[in-house]
Amino acid sequence: MNAMTPPQLRILYHHRIAASDGMRVHVAGLVQALRAQGHLVRLVGPGGVEVEQAAGAPGRLERVIDGLRRRLPQWAFESLELLYNAPAYARLSAAARDFRPDVIYERYNLFLLAGLWLRARRRLPMLLEINSPLAAERKALGQLRLVGVGERCERALWRGADAVLPVTGVLAGMVGQKRQDAASIHVVPNGADLAVSPDEDAAVAARERLGLTADAVVLGFVGFVRAWHGVGWALEALPHLPPTTHLVIVGDGPALAGLRTRAEELGLTARLHLVGRVRHDEVSAYMRTFDIALQTASVAYASPLKLFEYMALGRAVIAPDQPNIREVLDDGVNALLFDPDSEMSFRMMLTRLCDDAALRAQLGARARMTIEERRLTWAHNAERIGRLSRDLLDGADAKRRHASGANRA
Repeated sequence: MNAMTPPQLRILYHHRIAASDGMRVHVAGLVQALRAQGHLVRLVGPGGVEVEQAAGAPGRLERVIDGLRRRLPQWAFESLELLYNAPAYARLSAAARDFRPDVIYERYNLFLLAGLWLRARRRLPMLLEINSPLAAERKALGQLRLVGVGERCERALWRGADAVLPVTGVLAGMVGQKRQDAASIHVVPNGADLAVSPDEDAAVAARERLGLTADAVVLGFVGFVRAWHGVGWALEALPHLPPTTHLVIVGDGPALAGLRTRAEELGLTARLHLVGRVRHDEVSAYMRTFDIALQTASVAYASPLKLFEYMALGRAVIAPDQPNIREVLDDGVNALLFDPDSEMSFRMMLTRLCDDAALRAQLGARARMTIEERRLTWAHNAERIGRLSRDLLDGADAKRRHASGANRA
């Protein structure tokens, strides 16, 4: 190994993801980047399936868990989440004995304490990736009954990890209220893979499958479609946009049936294209058909994964004007931002972009440049995690040497 090359790390990556959605895509992107940089990564999670295989149709485990969530009282399901720590710890402990990790990297989930227990028992540095304040989020949605237990678990995890990695500065502020150790809070947003760029034939084939003509201006959305995502605003805007404007939605969700019905009422069936759920490695070809990529809504503390993918593909983006989005986007520079409380503001931005092909090209090019210049990639995230891990290991070594010296004295 070159003297300047950092030493390889053995990373025990712990998660509790059963869903086959963007969470799995995030894990897969980061794990692949870590491995590409020479690190050894052992994944430990439910189902025993490598995350790279799950970014597509829902698997059996996801369907079982969804069924339990529907059938059980909320408190009973949360009790099962707590009990999950027993098999999770057994798997983690067995993996640690076999793999001999240098550090634990965990994707935060409410009630998931097994990684923290392993950290204490084996004195392993632990990095905790935080994507949302789950106790507050689930409480606000009426999806948390064991409120006190959930809040105590969250506090223990946010304070107990050696380093915490929230995905936005907004979320870092929330974490800081409980952790109160700013030096160990590191904002690591979602990223993109700049190497992912489907060839032109794949994009042309996607347009043909959708029946889009050469002069069509495509509004595109990727993700799980809920009413609050605001995709309905784009559908309602279509009658006010040029007749060559089409709306393409890639993904599924409970709002799709209503969108289909509303399109029939408006006489827009031919201009609404519902692709459905596809494998993640096929999504980028559909994104390449987009002239305008829609980030129609965002939770206030989130780092929307699809936003980075839109930008990496050089799409013109329209997004809500709010603090977490402004951490990445500048209005009129690499995107157009709209007032998230105003449908008229959203429609005005759409109209402006539909009427100005040159502006679409300019914003798309600058979006791609932002990803490159600010290094908003999985590879850069992996580099940061490697550095943070080595810093933690160096600090642990220094403490042991100090303790050994004190004992000899």
